[in-house]
Amino acid sequence: AVLSGGLHPHYTAVVETLSEMASDEVVALKPDVSAQEDILSRIDDSTSCVVVQSPDVFGNLRDLKPIAEKAHAHGALLIAVFTEVVSLGAVVPPGAQDADIVVGEGQSIGNALNFGGPYVGLFAAKSKYIRQMPGRLCGETVDSTGQRGFVLTLSTREQHIRRDKATSNICTNSGLCVLAFTIHMTLLGQAGLARLAEVNHANAVKLADALAGVEGVTVLNDSFFNEFTVKLKKPAAEVVEVLAARGILAGVPVSRLLPKAGLDDLLIIASTEVNTDEDRAALVAALVEVL
Repeated sequence: AVLSGGLHPHYTAVVETLSEMASDEVVALKPDVSAQEDILSRIDDSTSCVVVQSPDVFGNLRDLKPIAEKAHAHGALLIAVFTEVVSLGAVVPPGAQDADIVVGEGQSIGNALNFGGPYVGLFAAKSKYIRQMPGRLCGETVDSTGQRGFVLTLSTREQHIRRDKATSNICTNSGLCVLAFTIHMTLLGQAGLARLAEVNHANAVKLADALAGVEGVTVLNDSFFNEFTVKLKKPAAEVVEVLAARGILAGVPVSRLLPKAGLDDLLIIASTEVNTDEDRAALVAALVEVL
């Protein structure tokens, strides 16, 4: 498996741990802040899958099509990852870029931050891989009176009887998160999701443009959705601590995610629909003062 350098390092760590137990080889590329990694050259006939995140952990949007073409030419699968489900209201979805498997996080629709969980994991695959998917799949049908209904159309017996061989489970807390996600998504609808994505992106662009004019701040992304990375002239963790004491959450220092990567001056910042112009102005003013 080839893991992109833009993949969230926590995801990379989990894959490496599970693969070690399975004796699978994992090639994890070094952190790729600029989204310029040559992932295509790492794909060959020995590659089983390629894992790429978009928007990636640094906020960069990735073009998955050439990666999918190269992977498929060598008999490998493309696994696309996202951590911001709202982005799918604006960017070309992974499936339309020929991804084979798509996994992501749905927390930002209908669910609050829970400091680790439970959250809403989302999983999709091309139809030819459906029978290899873990868990249960619900399908739409009609009953004897013609009423619309839903049933478990693909559900392995292990889920119910041979539990030691089950490939998944779901608890009540996770079920409630899914319910909240479904309600919120239903209220938004297709047009609402697109509008929400538009607002997110516009707010992030406003903040990035404002920060680009601050001395000691360099915006590193050429493309992004609602999250981007900046380079500061001071260690990002120190700046975040100073601003936190003033009631301003400046972002996530890259050193928190990659403590040994030598990227201490990088800060990941997001601006979404919940942030106001006043919020953005306060962050900019504070950075001007601190830097």
